[in-house]
Amino acid sequence: MDGLNASEQRELAGRMEKKQMKEFMTMYSNLVQRCFDDCVTDFSSKSLLSREEGCVMRCVDKFLKGSERLGQRFQEQNAAMAQSGQLPGR
Repeated sequence: MDGLNASEQRELAGRMEKKQMKEFMTMYSNLVQRCFDDCVTDFSSKSLLSREEGCVMRCVDKFLKGSERLGQRFQEQNAAMAQSGQLPGR
């Protein structure tokens, strides 16, 4: 953000915030759709059956743990690249 005036910095920050929110909502929507498709099979009741609820809980847990691990690996790779001087633009 160096070289930008205060107004440009605010505009850039606002755009970044909107982009992050959009990405979060897309991820959340994909998670809901995936777990619903995989777990909900009985539409004879308006509430989830216990097996469906358990499936949804496992699905969400697995997704979140996978996302967390992916983020950790990304940080590890980024740190290794920074340490070896291989970061783009440097």
